[in-house]
Amino acid sequence: MTPDLPAHADYLTFAETLADASRAMLLKAAQTLPDVTIKADASYVTTTDKAVEEKLREMIMDRYPEHGIFGEEFENINTDAEFVWVLDPIDGTAAFVAGIPVYGTLIALAWKGKPFIGVIDHPLTDDRWTGVNHTSAFHNGKPVTARPCEAIGSAYVTCSNSDFMDPDQLERFTRLRKQVAYVQYGGSCFSYGVLASGRSDFAVDAGLDAFDIYACAAIIQGAGGIVTTWDGSELSFDMDGTVLAAGDTSRLPDIISILSESELS
Repeated sequence: MTPDLPAHADYLTFAETLADASRAMLLKAAQTLPDVTIKADASYVTTTDKAVEEKLREMIMDRYPEHGIFGEEFENINTDAEFVWVLDPIDGTAAFVAGIPVYGTLIALAWKGKPFIGVIDHPLTDDRWTGVNHTSAFHNGKPVTARPCEAIGSAYVTCSNSDFMDPDQLERFTRLRKQVAYVQYGGSCFSYGVLASGRSDFAVDAGLDAFDIYACAAIIQGAGGIVTTWDGSELSFDMDGTVLAAGDTSRLPDIISILSESELS
């Protein structure tokens, strides 16, 4: 059943305004080598990540001071609010550091803790996906729809990086990899955009946080797909880090079955 969502036009317009601001900053930053720091989890962070998130937070607090913010680089604010902005200033920071243009900004608005509105913005490739959960999705202003998947054996799957999986998760993912037609690695949030556009069938990742997936989920579910954890649970701010996105909702049980508990569990 489609949830009774609140009006979204003004929120989506503002989300794109945020994306415009982040795009301008990333295009400028791409012209020079970034200042890089390694975080405790061994991931990269740059001064640009922090500057972009700071800018977006300022814009949100100015426009919607009653809303919460769940972001990657700074302390979360008022996450129990009805509306919470979920921000990843640079999804694919390692690609940004290397100058590989698949990195982008993820901007989502959660409603009652669940994905509602999403923007995936890729400045260097001039690609932008937008979407409203269970309502609509667009790529550069044109409607997109996720595609059906005839069989698991013919599925095109993406995975950002299997290095983020623990041994148990990797064993499960390997079982899936052996049953599908192809797995494309890398791509970060770009991979979720192309799934919404009907160019791939599934995306399977682990080690993610809400800020890595909420925007993508709103868009994919706006395009007719579904995004859950590996066991089929709904996404949440304290999700377990596993992500399973399917363009064809009827195939979700098949993938969940393949990703069920492994022999290492």
